[in-house]
Amino acid sequence: MEGSEDLDSSLLTQPWASVCFGESTFIAKACFRETGYVLLISDLSSVWYERADRDVIGKRSKELNKRLTAHVSSFLNCLSNLMCPLLEGRESDANSFSCQQTASKLTIRVKSELSGLPFYWDFHCPAAAVEMISRHLVRPLIRMSLALQYQLQELASLLVQKDVEIEDYRESGAALSRGRLRTEPFQEKSFLQKFVDESLPQLCGAGDGQAFTSTLQHLYTAVVRQEVRAAQKRHHSGDGETTELTSSPQLDSLVMLGSQQEKVEPPSDLPQSLGAAATPSSPAQRARLLVSKAKRKKAKGLFG
Repeated sequence: MEGSEDLDSSLLTQPWASVCFGESTFIAKACFRETGYVLLISDLSSVWYERADRDVIGKRSKELNKRLTAHVSSFLNCLSNLMCPLLEGRESDANSFSCQQTASKLTIRVKSELSGLPFYWDFHCPAAAVEMISRHLVRPLIRMSLALQYQLQELASLLVQKDVEIEDYRESGAALSRGRLRTEPFQEKSFLQKFVDESLPQLCGAGDGQAFTSTLQHLYTAVVRQEVRAAQKRHHSGDGETTELTSSPQLDSLVMLGSQQEKVEPPSDLPQSLGAAATPSSPAQRARLLVSKAKRKKAKGLFG
């Protein structure tokens, strides 16, 4: 039982990857250990899952490979070497994958070689439980959306600050040496509307196979690690023992929303006369107010 829990915990922090079996496209994640393997796969309409321990692997390998006699660890290692490159986008012509879908199960058939002899394997994946779908897809995707929204607000605020800084230089007499570098002031609402009208249709028409790019895979891993850390802190709050997971600092800064709200607090040095009712509603508006109060600077030659 302990080995199964370890496999499930390790599977959670694995990113989703796009895979193709024949003409069918899926997203999948897998984890292989000495105790067995777990596989989670979806076509974005259904989700399937298989957990196989050493007993299941030994029995199935004898049924499918009567000419092969090997230790279970050899079969596990072979399966790992087959699936992991596939999930990393590295396919091999020496291996073939096919799938068969029924109302209640997805079967993935693998044909390869082991010790110079043909090796066959079937992944038998029944429908995944709702709780597993929520844990591996729904909750992480919601947190990823919040993290990306927070990042968008921060970038919009920085752009507005840069526009105010550039305008200050212009008013001080600085001029661009190359007119083609001139840009229009950033307008958040028009930018978002243009994105919805022009970019969003292209993204939605790209197909399900591009669901998780490498950047989103890293963000997904960071989000679920934050969730695991939060769960561990709650679990160990009584005895003060917390097991920490390693994570990327630059990604952690994006997903600090695990226990925070999406709202960004206004700057503390806004004039008191603005009052609560006059607090800007977006980081971009706050940046305009904050930087517009700054003392005018002399040109420093950036446009010379």
